[in-house]
Amino acid sequence: MTDYYWDNQIDYLRNTRKLYYNDDYLEFLIKMVWKITNPINIIDFGCGYGFLGLKLLPMLPEGSTYTGVDKGEELLCQAKKIFNHTSLEANFIQGDIEEINIECKYGVAVCHAFLLHMTDARKIIQKMIDSVSDGGRVICFEPHWISNMASYYLDGIEQSQIVNLGVLQKLYEADSKRNGKDGNIGPRVPIMLSQLGLRDVECRVSDKVNIFDQNTEFEDKEALYSALKEEGLGQEPGEWNEVIERLMARGLSREEARTQYEAEESLSKNFKLNSGLTYTPGMKISYGVVRR
Repeated sequence: MTDYYWDNQIDYLRNTRKLYYNDDYLEFLIKMVWKITNPINIIDFGCGYGFLGLKLLPMLPEGSTYTGVDKGEELLCQAKKIFNHTSLEANFIQGDIEEINIECKYGVAVCHAFLLHMTDARKIIQKMIDSVSDGGRVICFEPHWISNMASYYLDGIEQSQIVNLGVLQKLYEADSKRNGKDGNIGPRVPIMLSQLGLRDVECRVSDKVNIFDQNTEFEDKEALYSALKEEGLGQEPGEWNEVIERLMARGLSREEARTQYEAEESLSKNFKLNSGLTYTPGMKISYGVVRR
């Protein structure tokens, strides 16, 4: 593996993407909302292993193509291997998206859970706009962490015991001020799209609700349990003193850090293979039309 962080997170990416969308909803967006009826060239900023291409291309009109751009050498190697076993037309560009220039020739520019990792998301959105021809679309699939945390239910446990929304909101805001990266960027994106000149800006929410219960087949349940754990739900918080000090360094008081630790510890102890749980990621899907 390389030194690039996401090159070492391929298993995580492949295991957790299935939590976010039902295929019929994506198809509804393509056909009924975006009304894409002619073949298009689509470019994916921060494509990873090509998740969006694998999802969207089979639903797009025949003749559509996919170009993925990513910094990760190993990610693109995996993407090429996956696409080589399909009939989908795809190619990939390796490079730092903050630095490279993309030719303006695409009908749609997309990104998925990418802007939250950027210190200057507006700059990346402008690059997406610049890559799209007149009348094309920019579509961003981005999270809103605080709504994610409010959107799961663990049977038999009061949510206030396992999720401290106020503390988490303070933590996320402090992190964003410190490093410029925003896990709650989803609701901000449509505003940025509009401010950068896109027309007909709208925002949708992903539809997937993950249901984890005793009637699920064991193999499917085990896979979902693993995916939810990798997503961060119910992971053990770690050694007390180290976690407390880390949370305080991120802006919490000692009492807030203690409360947050206890909530994470409670969730990790109570979320088991025999639990009943629902989890709704609620990804924000923002889009607008480029007019030149």
